[in-house]
Amino acid sequence: MEGNMSISSAILRGVSGAYLLQSGYGKLGLPTEAAAGMQGFAATGVPALDKLDPETFGKVVAYSELGIGAALVSPMVPNRLAGLALGTFSAGLLSIYFRNPAMTQEDGIRPSEDGIALSKDVFLAAIAGALVFGPVKKRKKDKKK
Repeated sequence: MEGNMSISSAILRGVSGAYLLQSGYGKLGLPTEAAAGMQGFAATGVPALDKLDPETFGKVVAYSELGIGAALVSPMVPNRLAGLALGTFSAGLLSIYFRNPAMTQEDGIRPSEDGIALSKDVFLAAIAGALVFGPVKKRKKDKKK
């Protein structure tokens, strides 16, 4: 158990967790056509996603976002574990951004107009880094006399 969570960790986790919970909730029951479109786009960054059927893909995305969001807002989940989950998720989103030429300008880094919405996910990666590499509170050992 994390114990006394700092205000900064609570803010980072609360905001990103609420964002992912809302996003995942919005994807529950995603129509097959919408899931297929999202899957085709996602497969540009993570080609293995193309192997799922669209309905399964939609469920995987929705439940992944809900699970990671729940871990972030749950104080009993350690910062590092919640950060690793968020980092893995944001790495997938950023791989879509960087592997899709339409998302970036010629330099391959700065977002094109089409890439602005996805480029914001760098903030999720930054939050993940802050949670994973942030200070760790040391446990007080029971002193035996």
